[in-house]
Amino acid sequence: MRAPIAYHPDIEKGSTDEGATHEQLRRTFRRIITATHRDIGTASRGVHAKSHALLEGTLHVAANLPPELAQGFFATPGAYRLTARLSAIPGDPLRDAVSGPRGFALKIHDVPGPLLEDNKGVAVQDFLFANGAVFGAPDARGFLKNLRVLALTTDRAEGAKAWLSRTLRLMQRLLTRFARPSATLAALGGFTPTHPLGDRFYSQVPVRFGDYVAKLDLVPESESFRRLTGRLIDIDHDPVAIRRAIRRVMAQEGGRFSLRAQLCRDEQRQPVENAATEWSEALSPFHTVATLEFPPQDSWNEARSYQIDECLSFSPWHGLEAHRPLGNIMRARRAAYPFSAGLRSRLNGCPMKLLP
Repeated sequence: MRAPIAYHPDIEKGSTDEGATHEQLRRTFRRIITATHRDIGTASRGVHAKSHALLEGTLHVAANLPPELAQGFFATPGAYRLTARLSAIPGDPLRDAVSGPRGFALKIHDVPGPLLEDNKGVAVQDFLFANGAVFGAPDARGFLKNLRVLALTTDRAEGAKAWLSRTLRLMQRLLTRFARPSATLAALGGFTPTHPLGDRFYSQVPVRFGDYVAKLDLVPESESFRRLTGRLIDIDHDPVAIRRAIRRVMAQEGGRFSLRAQLCRDEQRQPVENAATEWSEALSPFHTVATLEFPPQDSWNEARSYQIDECLSFSPWHGLEAHRPLGNIMRARRAAYPFSAGLRSRLNGCPMKLLP
């Protein structure tokens, strides 16, 4: 196996026209957020508006990691408080019958080490995941194109979206039988409604990993979560079916996820700038670097929703310099996410925080 590629600032290849795309992203986020605020009275996130679960837990950094994995935050074994948010990806809070991919945002408290400028001195490390191996577009231009489609349909024709989702899920089921599921169908509403606690989640885009570069993932570790892998949820008769399914498991058992790292070992085959390219696990497998432990708890309630959904921001740019976000999509997020959080804060009258 090749040695991991050393991190160096020139590993990123920015372009001169990114600023114009970033401005269009901010304008599109404004349209989505103001539309939901006008129609439901609350300014939701421009993406990942609806939460399925709001969890508190502990992250345990593994002991005795090899030197190439004992990097940055993961260099020293320890336990840290953790806040997590599982969500639907659209920018308006749709009923679960409109089935799309899910997000999993982590916020690690009181992390040691030099912080990124965006932290404003708050010792927190955020990592963002979704349950697809790659981002839905290779770069910010593609991200903008997809976001504009979402903006056109935000808070409109929810019944038609649910009908379309049922149709697309049937098509996806047929494709899956032939081992050819479609990421496009999933993104349009044909996502197979599996139980999120049994899903695998991916960072999709890379971060600095101390001296190296890596993508991250989350996989179910405890039996309470692993037995849910592939289990379907009936989403057509309850607008919050996923939230209820998670609450049942979390109230009784809780569970654990493994946090794993995949090191970049070939800059050509594992590009930093193209977010739509999957990094080969044959070339560079994932290795566990930490465990996320969630004790039994009420995984969603109105008070927690106000605290986390309305008054807390998640961003990959909240973190340590040792885990600096990398690539075109990450630079776009840096331009768009603070704008989105600030607009929500003003419209909702709730000061935005980095820690709950």
